[in-house]
Amino acid sequence: SGIEQIAGNFITEIGYDQTIIEHFKETNLERFHEQLSLHLCEISGGPCQYEGDDMVTVHTGMNINESEFNQTVDLLINAMNRSGIPHRTQNKLLSRLAPMRETIIYQ
Repeated sequence: SGIEQIAGNFITEIGYDQTIIEHFKETNLERFHEQLSLHLCEISGGPCQYEGDDMVTVHTGMNINESEFNQTVDLLINAMNRSGIPHRTQNKLLSRLAPMRETIIYQ
């Protein structure tokens, strides 16, 4: 339930950010919430198995630059804070997500 809360809060955070929300104009938010929850669950060592598209496929054509990537990470941190996730746990999740950076920016 914590992962789903993080995903929901992340979507809310995206909605507040005028720059980042542009990348999600045509996104099916229900599917995004579901797939993000599965992805975060798997990455965090949970029992879930993410079977969605790889990060290159998902982000191709979005042309996310480094600044936008960093801003999105900040939004994820905000979402985790809103979910009451301890900073140590946040850092563990972020360290597992960090290697995906190269598959997300400039695609």
